[in-house]
Amino acid sequence: MSSTILDRIVEGVRKRLAADPAPGDLEERALQAVAERRRTGGRSLRAALAVDGPAVIAECKRASPSAGVLCGDFDATVLAVAYARAGAAAISVVTERDHFLGDPRWIGSIRRLVALPVLRKDFIFCRRQLLETVLLGADAVLLISRILDDRSLADLLAAADELDLEVLLEVFADEDPKRAVASGADVIGVNARDLASFEVDLERAAFLAAAIPSDRIRVAESGVRGRPDVELLSRAGYDAFLVGEHLVRAADPGLALAELLGR
Repeated sequence: MSSTILDRIVEGVRKRLAADPAPGDLEERALQAVAERRRTGGRSLRAALAVDGPAVIAECKRASPSAGVLCGDFDATVLAVAYARAGAAAISVVTERDHFLGDPRWIGSIRRLVALPVLRKDFIFCRRQLLETVLLGADAVLLISRILDDRSLADLLAAADELDLEVLLEVFADEDPKRAVASGADVIGVNARDLASFEVDLERAAFLAAAIPSDRIRVAESGVRGRPDVELLSRAGYDAFLVGEHLVRAADPGLALAELLGR
């Protein structure tokens, strides 16, 4: 069976981690950071998305495997500030280096400039990555159901809870979200993009919203390009939208976000 782009990305991340051993004090430093955050107070992704009307997780993403570089003069911090001013509920930061040209250091820079929850979006499959995510300063982390078996998914959800990291658990539109629901995850995203063909199927994503209980936060991911898409998916039952490419490519990302929100 031929590998998908998702398989190749995950394999690349595994090789990078293997070639760069974790420092011996990683666990200790991460737990100290968790204790400090508990003392000073954190930022809740779930709470930020549990609002009346659509909430947008606005994404800082330099490139993608399907579209290449999205913005020639990309500056993650400038983008995040514009999103915050335009009404974003949270900021997503794509940190994968090889295919998305991301940089984990963006997270700390953005968190110092905006008061919103910051989500790290990467290809996470081990505890070490969660510890690193804490030290980077993220409030939440993306987990991709498809790259995790049942034991790994349960272990990472438990570890994230221990580390005070909220989780956005992602499924794809060609999956049955039953497994994600059974995991107990509070925030479940449906990615409308097929990673084999890169085609987007918003109608299929809309159909799947009903399979996610209303006591969870339902997030529509990928393919939102305008207010009509937000309205379609809102009617289907989605509470929030993770939007990247449409905003990053816009001449005025803040204005594009305001238009998605109907402002």
